[in-house]
Amino acid sequence: MANLRDIRRRIKSVKNTRQITRAMQLVSSSKMKRAQDSAIAGRPYALLLANMLNTVGNAFKISGDCIEHPFFKKQDVKRRGIIILSSDKGLCGPLNTNLFRLIMDQVSGDASFFTVGRKASQFTAREGLDQKGAYGISDKAKPREVAPLVDAAINAFKLGEIDSLEIAYPSFVNVLVQEPIILPILPILDLDSMLDQLKRKIKGNTDEKNNEAREIAFEPTVEIILENLPERYVEFMIYQMILESRASEYSARMVAMKSATDNASKLVDSLTLDYNKARQAAITQEILEIAAASAA
Repeated sequence: MANLRDIRRRIKSVKNTRQITRAMQLVSSSKMKRAQDSAIAGRPYALLLANMLNTVGNAFKISGDCIEHPFFKKQDVKRRGIIILSSDKGLCGPLNTNLFRLIMDQVSGDASFFTVGRKASQFTAREGLDQKGAYGISDKAKPREVAPLVDAAINAFKLGEIDSLEIAYPSFVNVLVQEPIILPILPILDLDSMLDQLKRKIKGNTDEKNNEAREIAFEPTVEIILENLPERYVEFMIYQMILESRASEYSARMVAMKSATDNASKLVDSLTLDYNKARQAAITQEILEIAAASAA
């Protein structure tokens, strides 16, 4: 009977765990829908901003002048600056592990890291990496929460503390697939290819070319617009990548919790079968003992 008690205890424990994972699955599903809507809503604005930067850059080149902006200057990369976007909590499958493995494989030499999420901060501390700042951003990821991170990264680039700026994050492909990538942000050496790459990341149509033949008048001047527009573009692209990483996080957590719920259900069925077998064996043994005693 002790064996039956152990099986009953295990069945109860697994059912309680299944109830928890089921609740977490529903919560992640709700948050995933909200995160996806936020990411999708920002894509048209990011595309518009990219096209504006492309148009202004082309107009500046047509005039025969060189673009004098620190974001467009080619320089030797001695120290890389990398923004890592991770989750604050676990239970989201291999999402963070795959991202950290990619960073360890592709990042060599001197690098400074700006981390978003508790898991990324723990990763840099565990690996002994140079962490220039750790930032916490809520689930809704408001722009005012992202501003300190963007300001710190851009200032470090302008002051020469880092020679390039990249962002490592889990790119949202679909609910089942989240691909970890490292996307270069600064400097912008090849504007056309950079914009095409960023457009692909935000599901833009790279086949459409901006063939604007009309002469555009820029106010106040092209130089002033080009002085401020790149920063606004970089700020919003970092913010957009944060929204994409949030969608990846909740999608991965929902899938992980659904898998855990299904496995718990299978384990309950298996334990119930074992319990019934053990109970039947115990009843059969009691009948045999009674029959043997009666015959004696």
